[in-house]
This record gives sequence, C-alpha cells and structure tokens, in this order.
Amino acid sequence: MSRRCQITGAVPSLGRKIIRSGKSKKSGGIGMHVTANTPRKFRPNLRRKRLYVPELGRHVSLRLTARALKTISKKGAYATLKRAGLV
Repeated sequence: MSRRCQITGAVPSLGRKIIRSGKSKKSGGIGMHVTANTPRKFRPNLRRKRLYVPELGRHVSLRLTARALKTISKKGAYATLKRAGLV
C-alpha cells in the first residue's frame, strides 16, 4: 500500500538536508559554509484510523494524516469523506 492520505492526498516529497559548518558572521565568525547536500524524503504523518460514521451506520477504516484527522473533527466524518469521494 502506498504512503498516501486518503483524505488530503498527501504523499512523500523529495528534498535535501543541508549541512553547514563554521561560525556565523553575526556571532563574530567568517560565515557559514555548506559542506554537504544530502537527498532525503519528507514523509506524511500517516495514521491508521477506524472511524464510526453515523450517517452510514458503520465503521470505516482509513489511512490518514494528522491534518486530515483535524479536518474530520472540525467538519465531521461524513462531510469530509463525501468531499474526498470515499462515500
């Protein structure tokens, strides 16, 4: 199963970790220097949740991000699932 949120559609994105050395000019040094630029992945904060939807009268298992959980608690489970096309 892919690492994808079923509500928001969040997927892993690529980026870089920049490693710097030296003392900043603000602190009295000669400046910071980039010594490495390492590729990395930013993964979504996924959770497996089993939600009860009263309008459907049953439980629904979903793979959600923490942000999607906040959306569900704010707007309601049925409205959020309907908007995402899961109902």
